[in-house]
Amino acid sequence: MAPDPRATAEGAQDSLWHVLEQSVDAAFVMDSRHRVVLFNPAAEALWKCRREDVHGTPFLKLLSCTVPGGESDPETALGHLLGSNRDVVIHRADGSRMAGSVSLSKVVLGQHVFHTAFVRDTSEQQRQLERLRQLSIVVDKSDNAIFVSSADREVVYVNSGFTRMLGYRLEELGGLKPADLLSGPHTDPTLNARIDRAIAAGEGLQTEILLYTKVGRPLWLSAAINPVHDEDGSLLGLVSVLSDITQTKMHQVLHNKVLDALVHEWSVADVMTLICREVEHIAPELTVSIITVDNEGLMRPLASPSLPEAWVRKTDGMAIGPRAGVCGAAAWRGRPVLVKDIASDPLCASTRHLTLPLGLRACWTHPIKSSSGRVLGTLSFYYRENRGPDELHERLADTCLHLCALTLEREQTNERVHQLAFYDTLTGLPNRIMFSAKAEQALANVAQANGTAAVLFIDLDRFKRINDAQGHAAGDGLLRDVAARLSEELGGVNIVGRQAGDEFVAVLPMCSAAQAGSMAERLLGAIAAPTNAGLMTLHPSASIGVAMFPDDGRDIDLLVRHADMAMYRAKSDGGADFRFFSVDMNRLAQERVSLETALREALRLDQLQLHYQPQVSGHEGACLYGVEALLRWHHPELGVIPPSRFVPVAEECGLISELSLWVLRRACAQMADWRRRGVDIPRVSANVSAINFRDPQLSLQISDLLDEHGLTPDDLTLEITESVMLDPDPDVLENIEAIYVLGVRLSLDDFGTGYSSLSHLHRLPIYELKLDQSFVRDIDTSAIARTLTTSVLRIGESLGMRVVAEGVETESQHRFLTEQRFPVLQGYLFSPPLPPAQLEQWLEEHQYAAVREGDADLPAHA
Repeated sequence: MAPDPRATAEGAQDSLWHVLEQSVDAAFVMDSRHRVVLFNPAAEALWKCRREDVHGTPFLKLLSCTVPGGESDPETALGHLLGSNRDVVIHRADGSRMAGSVSLSKVVLGQHVFHTAFVRDTSEQQRQLERLRQLSIVVDKSDNAIFVSSADREVVYVNSGFTRMLGYRLEELGGLKPADLLSGPHTDPTLNARIDRAIAAGEGLQTEILLYTKVGRPLWLSAAINPVHDEDGSLLGLVSVLSDITQTKMHQVLHNKVLDALVHEWSVADVMTLICREVEHIAPELTVSIITVDNEGLMRPLASPSLPEAWVRKTDGMAIGPRAGVCGAAAWRGRPVLVKDIASDPLCASTRHLTLPLGLRACWTHPIKSSSGRVLGTLSFYYRENRGPDELHERLADTCLHLCALTLEREQTNERVHQLAFYDTLTGLPNRIMFSAKAEQALANVAQANGTAAVLFIDLDRFKRINDAQGHAAGDGLLRDVAARLSEELGGVNIVGRQAGDEFVAVLPMCSAAQAGSMAERLLGAIAAPTNAGLMTLHPSASIGVAMFPDDGRDIDLLVRHADMAMYRAKSDGGADFRFFSVDMNRLAQERVSLETALREALRLDQLQLHYQPQVSGHEGACLYGVEALLRWHHPELGVIPPSRFVPVAEECGLISELSLWVLRRACAQMADWRRRGVDIPRVSANVSAINFRDPQLSLQISDLLDEHGLTPDDLTLEITESVMLDPDPDVLENIEAIYVLGVRLSLDDFGTGYSSLSHLHRLPIYELKLDQSFVRDIDTSAIARTLTTSVLRIGESLGMRVVAEGVETESQHRFLTEQRFPVLQGYLFSPPLPPAQLEQWLEEHQYAAVREGDADLPAHA
């Protein structure tokens, strides 16, 4: 009996259905009406829906495809999809879409026709393809040369940047290793071996390499060569990126390196050799030579590192000229000279015997010019072929000429700059910088030998007085003489320098303390020798401080500081002597710094006070002439600090001007208060520093103070020192005259202790002389003191000046001064300096009447 075709078809369908249900790929079946009749589990997962929701729906609800002609009916779409895999868009139940691939086949089972579709998700593949497409565009547009080679180094891809930079297309690279193709006469021959070593180690290679383009132009390239491996670690190929760094390398080398060498004070020959070597490294086809031209027009080779010493010797001393070879002609003409054939060019007739044996066939030479246009030397590029420069050589020449000119100009002025930077212009001795450098080296040598050394700090005594009295020319002459004497005494291994002003320092290597003391004695004697200053003969002296290495310090700065402290001790002990440093001095110096800080704080917080000492009439009975304002400081923690301690500190640290103005303001304010309250005090005197008199605004400041407090010029007297009177600064004289015109009186303090000349006293509007208390102190015991005291009084009388004797402490002193008819006396015999309230009480107790003088009593000055 024949098989039933119908049953056979149904069995085949069941088998097909069973196979499709088990498929791992998404599959569905359409009937002849294009409706889904089977939807397997993999399809449910792909579309994220149940088969019940899909059965009976048109297949175009599940996916769509691009149909030629734009038709989208089921039959046309079905016909387009039949055959090989086709790209489709999958429409999922949640409304999302994704890329897919469908394979559609026709199945005939008996009387029925079905179409079976197998669908795969290709979204990730599409994304990767898009990324590759974008990457390809980016790589192709890059200015860098990028190429990909297989494991055996055959190039399989080059971007357009590779073709633009190096001139080769992909088809020209078949069967050649890139390193072999791009290498030239000066490429590193080990490049391939270096790549092999890096790949064998599983690493990439980053290097700078000189390669050549298709037309033979050299390029310095930064190469990054990286291996690509598969998941098993097998080498798939290499990706290489080349960047043109020719310009960068040129600037990096010829600017950064050369300028760094100049900053670090390399010699001119070393800098020029650096330029030559770096140019030859960038452009190995060049041989570079730099020659300078001296003041006689002779050539002096500076740097020719690739040329033999014999060539250098033969060219040394050759005169520049129109036929003196390429270099000599370029220097002579002041413009570049190119000779493409040294063997035949008549310009080289006298020099070709020097160059041709070296294999040099052509030369391009530029004159090196200063900023003013003067020819300083020449820069030459030699070639081993008959040729001229290319674009790279022209850029190199432009860069090098600027650097060569800078170097040569620096060399020509270097000696002068060195002299100015490291030596004192007045004395010719090393300045502080040079002295410290030499001293550090000397101390290092002493330390290595386990020896000792001495550092001497030498300061001239009373130098400022000499400068003020005789002028700066005399002071400068004295400094030069002292420097010469120190140099003569401290010859040999000793080092001597000028620190500042009238301060000198010396280092005595391998010197014991006893030897240092002997040397200090010798120096004091040498300095004390008379010296001429104009028409005068000076008898200088000095104070010297000594610090010992290593006991007092191991570095020069600390030793100089300690020697400076010792010098101050010698000066405070009277000068013209020397002292060794001690730890006690360091403590005192620290206290001095603390005192400066505290003084600044006291000024800021207004912690200072003024006390007032009465000045009484010497022969008119109980009369008050005036009061002197004296500065006092009671620190909340340090207690009472005497002026003898803090005034020198103020002078050293620059506070004395501010301190003087504070005294003036406070004294004027106090005087105004007394005037308002009817306290009868004729006048107040206050000390003003020499620094204030150099301020062009001083007279205006005094005038403003008087106006502010409603005082008259008669209410104020300014006490000045002899240094003010002798100061050559024109502002000082202008201030003195302006203050005189204002009507404020000037008093010359401590008269008799300095170098005042009668001519100055006669010319300047000094109203009052204050006899120094040292004369008054010795009146009882010294006939000379009595005579000098009387002489000062007579000088004052003859010049029409009041004379005030200060420091009166005993009745015998009082009696003598009264007998000599001293007009004004001041001292503890009458009263110590008192705060304002106690001064008022003193006035009430003693009933002193105020003495006021009319204009007739003022000294007359033209």
